[in-house]
Amino acid sequence: MKKSEKVILKTEELLKSFKVKKNFFSEPQWIYPVDKVSLEIFEGETLGIVGESGCGKTTLGRTILRLLEPNGGKIYFNGEDITNLTHKEMRNYRKHMQIVFQDPYSSLNPRMTIYDILKRPIKIFKLCDKTQEPDLILETLRNVGLDKQHLIRYPHEFSGGQRQRIAVARAIISKPKFIVLDEPTSALDVSVQAQIINLLTELREKHNLTYMFISHDISVVKHISDRIAVMYLGNIVEIGPTDSVFYNRYHPYTKILISSVPLPDVKKKAEFKLDTSEVPSLFTKFNGCKFVDRCPYKMDKCSDEKPAMYKVAQDHYVRCFLYEKDGKGGGEGK
Repeated sequence: MKKSEKVILKTEELLKSFKVKKNFFSEPQWIYPVDKVSLEIFEGETLGIVGESGCGKTTLGRTILRLLEPNGGKIYFNGEDITNLTHKEMRNYRKHMQIVFQDPYSSLNPRMTIYDILKRPIKIFKLCDKTQEPDLILETLRNVGLDKQHLIRYPHEFSGGQRQRIAVARAIISKPKFIVLDEPTSALDVSVQAQIINLLTELREKHNLTYMFISHDISVVKHISDRIAVMYLGNIVEIGPTDSVFYNRYHPYTKILISSVPLPDVKKKAEFKLDTSEVPSLFTKFNGCKFVDRCPYKMDKCSDEKPAMYKVAQDHYVRCFLYEKDGKGGGEGK
């Protein structure tokens, strides 16, 4: 459930495209990893973004933070339009909008000590004066389960889980309001994943943080998220409260995705009654629904018309003509 009615992050018809070649001899073509995505993220909640590799999850997170420049649409943070701000103007927002990257091995500068890594955002955002700097760094490090003796070490001296804790410390030291977590546990062992998830949950409660949690691991997303958005080829095809999405599974693609979760009982065998073939290439052109080639419930108009988002339950929306009779199209994040 939403923890607050205040919308902290909103996108309207957000578009991110790239001009790329299929191969050396082909002509460049446009692909759309983020294709007119509209979202609302509420203060204090965790919105999970799930989908197969290549569906546009990471591109969406980076475009929202303006690490990638959008090609269309709008981005609002705390009610203010930040879509077309200059790099200098964006600096005022950067300390409130942070990111934790997937790979803790490459996201930390190997030539800098942990103290220097954590000092950098303090210097950039002018968080405090020099006399307060050591106390702020140590307090932040302790918040993520590390201590004073770790400050003089370099990233290569830490385990993967410890590195990710340092990356989290770097993200929270500026006291942000919103953090994009781009598959922060996928490079870690299962036991370490649980520790990082528990840490992120504690930090959210302690500092009233808002998360966009990007992952292909649906079990992890279910554990940490208040709501889940399912992405497919640049579109959000289903969004709603975690339990509603996980157990009701209205969209045919969501059914495939949830069914792919390994069963804890080794005697039970997963049954795939739907098409589990590969995701089409982003080069594929669709006039209608992007899931049409894999959908067992497709109708004639699915090939020619794009479905809107239809409300199927409380705060639960699905992009599928099967639910058109339930009501008019609505906003994806409403």
